[in-house]
Amino acid sequence: MGNKTVLYNKHIELGAKMVEFGGWDMPVQYTSIIEEHKTVRNSAGVFDVSHMGQIFVSGKQAVDFLQSIVPQDIAKLMIQKAEYCQLTRDNGGLTDDLIIYHLDKELYLIIANAANVQKDFEWLTSKAKGFEIILENKSNEFSMIALQGPNAGKIVKKLGLKEEEQPHFFTIKTFSLNGIEGYIARTGYTGEDGFEFIIKNEYALKLWDMIFKEGEEFKIKPVGLGARDTLRLEAALMLYGNDLNEDITPIEAGLKWSIPADKKEDYTGKNVILSQIKNGVSKKLIGLEMTERAIPRHGYEIYFQGHKTGVVSSGGYSPTLDKNIAMGYVDTKDNITLDETIEIMVRNKLYKAKVVKRPFVAKRYKIN
Repeated sequence: MGNKTVLYNKHIELGAKMVEFGGWDMPVQYTSIIEEHKTVRNSAGVFDVSHMGQIFVSGKQAVDFLQSIVPQDIAKLMIQKAEYCQLTRDNGGLTDDLIIYHLDKELYLIIANAANVQKDFEWLTSKAKGFEIILENKSNEFSMIALQGPNAGKIVKKLGLKEEEQPHFFTIKTFSLNGIEGYIARTGYTGEDGFEFIIKNEYALKLWDMIFKEGEEFKIKPVGLGARDTLRLEAALMLYGNDLNEDITPIEAGLKWSIPADKKEDYTGKNVILSQIKNGVSKKLIGLEMTERAIPRHGYEIYFQGHKTGVVSSGGYSPTLDKNIAMGYVDTKDNITLDETIEIMVRNKLYKAKVVKRPFVAKRYKIN
């Protein structure tokens, strides 16, 4: 048995199938993964993501500290803005990938992946020596509810936040609604427009019920981890532990776009990362679509012209495309390009696939 979120009994009441994930008992599905997936793509769905971690960094050297641990330039992050970041190691690999929110002067919020919260906090603490900051792991005090889909903005408006009061894409604001206070961010993990509410545990049940009441006309549904995974895969969003780990650098993962070339401050793994930007990498991440009937899964081997070239990092069925898709790392020496035919080893048999562009399904963020 894992940890339970404040909404655990609500999930049981809704008939959720529960699984252990990242040390938490979480709903994997309520009805069917495909139905829940399509609800998010076509209208809006609600996720309990309270298993994610909330680590606060405050103090007059908060910026200096954050500059030393991530490749991104946090000094340029304005108040209320968010940044996708990587927590890099000496070898350039990742302790985790994160979102950092600039909440206020000298105050930042780090959202960490569920299975990594304690590891991340220990890593941050080890790097904080000499900095005048306060590090606080408040993950057990906060719940997170994600509302995702093309109708998410309309539902938030019905909750009481006018369009002009809603945060813009990758922005966070404080909110107060019907006695509930907290943060609302226009972020998510589905490729759709959407919001994430970060609230004290005491407000979680009330907010959950409010969202379902106001979203009833849009036929919103609760959504489990199963559809969260198929949605993020279609959008080619990475999953730590699959597509990212301590031995994969941001450059190998195709995240060069997130790393500023002009950041002057030193950070962990900077020399390795800059060297890879200059000299290239030995492996790269590709997208693939099966052309023969087989489902590619994490860990399956990828073959090119008769030899093994890499391994699948994430894969499965795409409800939107009605195709089997995957991401995987391949040897750059093979010069594999778009539309190339590769093969995936599934149960000791090779099945053909085609290299395709990522994302597999276009992202539909509302960028103001």
